[in-house]
Amino acid sequence: MHYVIGDIHGQAAELDRALALIEADGGPDAPITFLGDYTDRGPDSRGVLQRLIEGRDAGRPWRFLLGNHDRMFLRFVTQADQHDTHILSGKGWLHPALGGPMTLASYGIDVGDTTRTVYDISLEARARIDPAHMAFLRDLPLYIEEGPNLFVHAGIRPGVPLAEQTEEDLIWIREGFLDHEDPFPWTIVHGHTALDAPAHFGNRIDLDGGAGYGRPLVPAVFDGQDWHTLSDIGRHLLWPEI
Repeated sequence: MHYVIGDIHGQAAELDRALALIEADGGPDAPITFLGDYTDRGPDSRGVLQRLIEGRDAGRPWRFLLGNHDRMFLRFVTQADQHDTHILSGKGWLHPALGGPMTLASYGIDVGDTTRTVYDISLEARARIDPAHMAFLRDLPLYIEEGPNLFVHAGIRPGVPLAEQTEEDLIWIREGFLDHEDPFPWTIVHGHTALDAPAHFGNRIDLDGGAGYGRPLVPAVFDGQDWHTLSDIGRHLLWPEI
């Protein structure tokens, strides 16, 4: 069995609940893949990263992917860069809609003073954020291929060999991927595009159930044949939508 957790977005309490559901189903040493977007929007990105790092360092069989929000956080702290060309609205990471201020607040950094420059805030972040958190994000892979499944944060560019997929597509793609109806070489297991609840689309499974917008974080399990989601009352078969 293998467990997967989608976008967490700073919801440390929801992460704890999801981990408890997985432990109840598969035991304390259950293997888990995390699909990225650990930070932003929720109240405790710091706590989320700390829990993940502690689990990794304790030797738990956990694997982690890079999400677009994690990269935005990393770039802001290390380069004072708050803009990404994929944000078509032009909003920067420090805009509440992107969730940067919530992430910094979890480290005790207040961005409410409008006299401070982006560079000033970035300098404070570099001084106050645990370097281990930045190192954790900096070293994350972009995809994990395992048997019939490909785990990735956002998706893949159809028709492009896996080795030639770009980082931009793997952490940002929607157009051209979400509307692709033909089979992929694998079942693509991803997050990034928030839904009301996880859904199986036949050729892909979207596990971003909208935790970043206050909805529950719903873990999933692949038992070698079928996909299920987990809740307080057990497993629920994740049927492909027709």
